[in-house]
Amino acid sequence: MTRRLAGVALLGQAMTVFFGSLVARQFAVAADEPEGRATTYLVGGLVLAGLCVLASGMLRRRGGVLLGWAVQVLTLATALVLPAMAIVALIFGGLWWMCLAQGGKIDDIRAQWERDELIGREGEG
Repeated sequence: MTRRLAGVALLGQAMTVFFGSLVARQFAVAADEPEGRATTYLVGGLVLAGLCVLASGMLRRRGGVLLGWAVQVLTLATALVLPAMAIVALIFGGLWWMCLAQGGKIDDIRAQWERDELIGREGEG
């Protein structure tokens, strides 16, 4: 359950980061910033969104969780370019933490329930 919850959170974050990169790019174009900066914002956002998707797929391994934490930090760093991303980072960072914490509890409860069911079946037969 932990992987499912965290994976969904990361996929939602990927979409949000993607749209944030489009906004950052358009702000750079509208502000007549140097030509390559708008492209850099877009490519950086696309890479970060890709890392979110990659971390979602890697959650079966410990490296996936570590990459998930790195994505949370990088999302917070995007607030240097687009301050509204700080809110996105706080929401998805909190969601990520909650998915890991509560998903672990759900996994423990589910494992205990399965053990109790197995013991109950053995006692009947």
